[in-house]
Amino acid sequence: MAKRKKESLKSSRNKLLFVMVLFALVWTALLGRAAWLQLYKGADLSRLALRQHLAAELERGERGNIFDRNGNMLATSVDASSLYIRPVKVTDVSGTVAKLSKILGISKAKLRKKLSRKSNFIWIKRQLDDRTARKIKKADLPGVYLTTEFVRLYPNNHLAGQLLGFAGIDGKGLEGLEKEFNGRLAGRKAQFVVQRDASGRRLYLDELGREMDIRGKDVHLTIDSHLQSVTENALVDSIKKYNAKWGTAVVVEVATGDILALANCPRFNPNIFRTSSPKTWRNRAAIDVVEPGSTMKPFLIAAALKHGVITPEKLIDCEGGRWNLNGKYIKDTHKYGWLPAHKVLRYSSNIGVAKIGLELGVQNYHKFLTDIGFGSKTGLPLPGDRVGSIRPAAQWNEIDLAAGAFGQGVGVTALQMAKAYLCIANKGVAKPLRLVQLPRSEEDEAPKRIFSTEVAEKVLSMMREVVQEDGTGTRVRISGTTVAGKTGTAQKAEKGGYGNQYMASFIGMVPGYNPEYIVFVMVDSPQPNHYGGVVAAPVVKTVMTETLAYYGKLPEKQNSAPVMSASLTPSSEMPKKAVRANSAQTSVSSETVPNVKGMPIRRAVEIMVKRGFVPKLKGQGMTIIKQVPEAGEKWPEDENAEIVLWLS
Repeated sequence: MAKRKKESLKSSRNKLLFVMVLFALVWTALLGRAAWLQLYKGADLSRLALRQHLAAELERGERGNIFDRNGNMLATSVDASSLYIRPVKVTDVSGTVAKLSKILGISKAKLRKKLSRKSNFIWIKRQLDDRTARKIKKADLPGVYLTTEFVRLYPNNHLAGQLLGFAGIDGKGLEGLEKEFNGRLAGRKAQFVVQRDASGRRLYLDELGREMDIRGKDVHLTIDSHLQSVTENALVDSIKKYNAKWGTAVVVEVATGDILALANCPRFNPNIFRTSSPKTWRNRAAIDVVEPGSTMKPFLIAAALKHGVITPEKLIDCEGGRWNLNGKYIKDTHKYGWLPAHKVLRYSSNIGVAKIGLELGVQNYHKFLTDIGFGSKTGLPLPGDRVGSIRPAAQWNEIDLAAGAFGQGVGVTALQMAKAYLCIANKGVAKPLRLVQLPRSEEDEAPKRIFSTEVAEKVLSMMREVVQEDGTGTRVRISGTTVAGKTGTAQKAEKGGYGNQYMASFIGMVPGYNPEYIVFVMVDSPQPNHYGGVVAAPVVKTVMTETLAYYGKLPEKQNSAPVMSASLTPSSEMPKKAVRANSAQTSVSSETVPNVKGMPIRRAVEIMVKRGFVPKLKGQGMTIIKQVPEAGEKWPEDENAEIVLWLS
């Protein structure tokens, strides 16, 4: 029995020893295999793994997009391949040079010179076309690499060109909003080694190996593409008609301070900035400082009313159109005698406002101008935003004060004027203009009351007289509504005095009692007519009419009086698009479908809905280019019938 136990114990020991030896052999084999793979095959296997999971590429993230207030694309980016070389990894210099020279059309000498540089990275050609990129990829040359870059594209060509600016070949903003928001828009630069996941998708990692997003962030503007186009077209028409050098226009929504349009002419297409003159890049609304002329007079009147210097009925002697002040003559275009203050503004008497300015005093007027925003930047995120030119009050004499009263001797920008008139439209409360919806500004200017509501109402009343009575701005009348406005015809300064060139301008606010929209236009050196009421006023009228129609606020019932002269009819008083809109409105209740082509989408949909149909919209854009049923066809009897509108 004992012998049997002894044999069993010995057998167990042998089995255990066998298992131990077996495990030892297995582990030895595994360790040996691991050592062999690690020490002898490690480099080769590492290269194979890198090919699967790491891409040796230079990558820069896509630049962010720029959108208008309605989400319409103003600036975007498209892919393009660019070619670079790492000379240290080129195994066959002569062969590489020969093949690249044939594919790219670059001389061998030039390529060989580049390859001779002592650098680890050399650009050969940027932004290749797809066919060339495919040839390079197919050649599979060691040390020659393709990387994805992004070409900036402006799908609307010249629309808001100076405002948007442009980005260079390296994706860096060089002008306009592209420059101002470059830190936000620019894509981040990825490491040379980009990890791939199991599906082959790139994973961009930071220094700590964490995944990161290298795409730039978007910017959303307050600009409305449709109104921007309307404003640019109206401005271009005036520049061409009067052979002017340039023009600029600003459209502002009073309730929010949003800039709905900011136009410059001549227009500029940022897609081809390399072939354009730097003069056309200028955002003149922010950069060009000019003497505003008579559009400055409402601020003088507001300051005088605020300080109790005048009442609207106070009589001012306008000296028959010619007045000697300390040896300098101030002239009016007409020979006015005694005029009440409200008619001084209506007829735009230089002598009248000069006398009011002298009674107001330098300190009061100067402080009023600086309080309302002149002499300071507008605060808008625009490169080159200027402070203008308002000399210290201590440097003003009587002549300076008299001239400043009618807008000479002071320098302002179009955006400063729009901001100042926003204070009048906002009943005496100054608030900032706004150009960007996203990102939101962290330093918004707080609203500040500059003068009373009563003063604002009196100034608006006088500005309504400029348009509705026998004033200087009758060409801006809009049938069915009131308009407040002021003309400006400023003689341009030259060496030694003033020359024979003028800056024509007009400010319009609609409706005239409680303004919702402001339109300010300046046109430089128009010929042969240089008066703001002739050159700039029609631009303002077109823009205001289109804006009201676009937002469905253009009156459907037109009143021939008192806002229109007897010689004008509604059709001659309004632009063609507005006439079509009105004719469509009157036919909504008829048996046939109206013509809505060329209308803003908002108005066209409104017309269809009034008839009981909700139209189906196709395409992208803000204007109707095609409709089904066609104009003149009978309205469908079936309430569920499909009505389709195509957009552009």
